Amino acid sequence: MEEDNFIELCNLLKIKWLIPTGGRAKLIIRSGAVKVNGIVETRNKKKIRPGDAVEYDGKTLIFS
Repeated sequence: MEEDNFIELCNLLKIKWLIPTGGRAKLIIRSGAVKVNGIVETRNKKKIRPGDAVEYDGKTLIFS
């Protein structure tokens, strides 16, 4: 796996869940509504790497 093969959590939410703004994505993350690999994540810039599972709004996405 390449070291630079990641996306920041706030950007992933914005792209995959069609959240209209980065600011809104950050608020959602900080509220504790997002889990990464089953653990609540409140860091906006958490690096999501291939194989990580992101849960939000009753849906799970495996980043690839």
